[in-house]
Amino acid sequence: MPSRHGSRPAAFGRRATLWRFTRSGLLLTTILTLPACATLAPDGGMSLPTEIAARHLGKDVSATRNDDDAAAVRARVARLLAKPLSADAAVQIALINNRGLQAAYNALGVADAVRVQQSLPPRPSFELTRLAGAAEVELERQIVGNILALATLPARTEIANVRFRQAQLTAALETLRTAAEARRAYYRAVAAQQIVKLFKDAGGASATSSELSQRMRDSGAMSKLDQSRQQVLHAELSADLTRAELRASSERERLIRVLGLADERLSLRLPSALPGLPARPPTLQAAEQKALDERVDLQTARLEVEAVAKSYGLTNATRFVNVLEGGYAEKITDNRDTGEHAQSRGFTVKFEVPLFDFGEARTREAEQTYMQAVNRLAQKAVDVRSQAREAYRAWRLNYDLAQRYAREVVPLRKAMSQEQMLRYGAMQIDVFTLLSDIRQQIAAHATATEVQRDFWLASTELSAALVGGNSSNADVASAGAPAGGDGEEH
Repeated sequence: MPSRHGSRPAAFGRRATLWRFTRSGLLLTTILTLPACATLAPDGGMSLPTEIAARHLGKDVSATRNDDDAAAVRARVARLLAKPLSADAAVQIALINNRGLQAAYNALGVADAVRVQQSLPPRPSFELTRLAGAAEVELERQIVGNILALATLPARTEIANVRFRQAQLTAALETLRTAAEARRAYYRAVAAQQIVKLFKDAGGASATSSELSQRMRDSGAMSKLDQSRQQVLHAELSADLTRAELRASSERERLIRVLGLADERLSLRLPSALPGLPARPPTLQAAEQKALDERVDLQTARLEVEAVAKSYGLTNATRFVNVLEGGYAEKITDNRDTGEHAQSRGFTVKFEVPLFDFGEARTREAEQTYMQAVNRLAQKAVDVRSQAREAYRAWRLNYDLAQRYAREVVPLRKAMSQEQMLRYGAMQIDVFTLLSDIRQQIAAHATATEVQRDFWLASTELSAALVGGNSSNADVASAGAPAGGDGEEH
């Protein structure tokens, strides 16, 4: 008895020819699509953070991927720590050795992998069904692919690319933030150490004076009141030194943390004093426009609007189709009684009917998400311009204040102290007046150091306000607290 397959060879031949043609078309489409798939970036996406660090910081960055990279970083850190640390060296160490920054680079590698995954064609699924009855055995095979995902692949790939560039800018922003934090920590640590040295010098002179006053008291040349005044000054200077040492230790540890130094690298050497002030402040034209053009976080917000806009367009285009799948289906039937064998092929299409959801909720969600990103970008632009103006004014006023202390306050205090010493030697003033003058001179020098530190901190904040990586205002405000003194000259 002829089989069912052999009873209609012409019809089956036409179907087979049609299937072969259709299958060839699907394979050709797949082959043409695959070359467009993205591949992982060889540098893990580090090209943009590297370029921004070189342009705005004049430094190089690197992601530690293996043991060889880690060994190279340790060797470079050792070379930079072999001599007294400068602000630029501190920034360079932080950029290659800070583990928090390395974690940000790892997140960039994850974003790169997500970008590649989003650009891949949808994975087909294979389904095999076997049904056995008393007389027949049916074997059904299906290969199903997501047609909608394949159709929207170019749009999804474009969105993934925008998201990846956004991740690159986020890593670059973290690079700028780490560099700014390292520079702030460096200036604070050096200033705190300089103030410690100031109180140590004053404490040594006070100790010598205390011994001399004791001898004078024993010989009757000094009253008990004058001796007590001198002892109080010595005790207060000792207390000021203790507070200054505590703050210097704290600032040093903050610097060690941001540099990412381990126990064997804690013996870093700092210079004895802060860098001198520039001879004249460089002019800065159009600070607001510079911030609007170059702030990395503002560029990230722009990309967020772009990505959401593209996503909104994709959502609007597919609002009425939630799932659309299609594929190849094949069915084989074997009749156990007659020995008849039948095979049929075709297509299968599956989609969800939007009976209760016509896509309005998804469209509204995408629209509101887009407007949210637009409003955040607009507010970000307002904040950036204001921060640039604020940072510029703080930078300029701190420069003027530091110059005034360096050119007027400190020299005048020194001249006054010399005059007071002459008067004391001529017995025109008593020891209490002399001690009070010494106390005020120490406070003036401490304040001058802090003002100079605040200028360099303001300079760091200005750079961060123009390119990114700025800190909260609380950090800047806390830097202005005096380290010692009774506040008479503040």
